[in-house]
Amino acid sequence: MKLHVDKEADALYLRLDTSTIVESEEVSPGVVLDYNESNDVVGVEILHLSKRSPTLNLSSLEFETA
Repeated sequence: MKLHVDKEADALYLRLDTSTIVESEEVSPGVVLDYNESNDVVGVEILHLSKRSPTLNLSSLEFETA
């Protein structure tokens, strides 16, 4: 799994695996899911981060497991 934050584009991308992306779908305004050939979600892109959470600190992201 790989997380990429692009401050200039104001976007976050979560890649779940390395399979080839064959289709993308905007499921909500500014939220795009990427699918592989098996129709599994392999990536999630969230656009306009600063508008979604004005207090978000992109320099310090926290990761939790349960």
